[in-house]
Amino acid sequence: MTAPPPLELRGVSRTYGEGAAAVRALVDVDLTVTAGELVAVMGPSGSGKSTLLSIAGSLEEPSTGEVFIEGTALSGLGRNERARLRRRHIGYVFQDFNLLAGLTAVENIAMPLELDGVKSRAARRAAGLALADLGLADRADSFPDELSGGQRQRVALARALVGDRRLLLADEPTGALDSRTGEEVMRLIRAACRSGAAAVLVTHDAQLAAWADRVVFVRDGAIVDTTAPLPGPESLLTPRGTDLDEPEGP
Repeated sequence: MTAPPPLELRGVSRTYGEGAAAVRALVDVDLTVTAGELVAVMGPSGSGKSTLLSIAGSLEEPSTGEVFIEGTALSGLGRNERARLRRRHIGYVFQDFNLLAGLTAVENIAMPLELDGVKSRAARRAAGLALADLGLADRADSFPDELSGGQRQRVALARALVGDRRLLLADEPTGALDSRTGEEVMRLIRAACRSGAAAVLVTHDAQLAAWADRVVFVRDGAIVDTTAPLPGPESLLTPRGTDLDEPEGP
């Protein structure tokens, strides 16, 4: 029996407000992301990219349509059940890292596991292994303000993946990093996909989108185009090319 995809959106729309003042942030979006796949989402500011990511991660409910996480329909879950699903199945990586300043690197990573009922010692052990996998074993007891931007983003990535989460959602994860560190983070996200995770990356950067298996373009809340696989990461070695934020048409 084939396993369901980590993420599936069927006819998802999101409207804010009512009547003449209503704003349609998403319009009939269909999107499936399979295990091992990295999908980049691009589009102009205000096109609905962040709303799509928020709904995909169960942080926000669609007005119409359905979201499935590994085959489970989110509409059938209560608030606590959705929170449990997020902790167990979905990892988030943000531009500003979202690490807790008062916790060490290993404590930041272990915390979601402990919230899900994993005993502290086991959670810290798993967090330590996740840090080691990303080359930060020697910074386990460092606080976020003692780490570089790239190190903080690697900690955030370890937190997103610890516990064998199969869906990774990244919102401009390299926006606060220099190009070399951003490339390193993208290599780590690709490695997570090679290990079987699915990833959705929201970005304005065409060079980062070149790491994706496909690129979905969003405009006025609707998917207007989807590319075939882009040239590989070696394109990062060339000067910036065409701005993929502005596709010519559907």
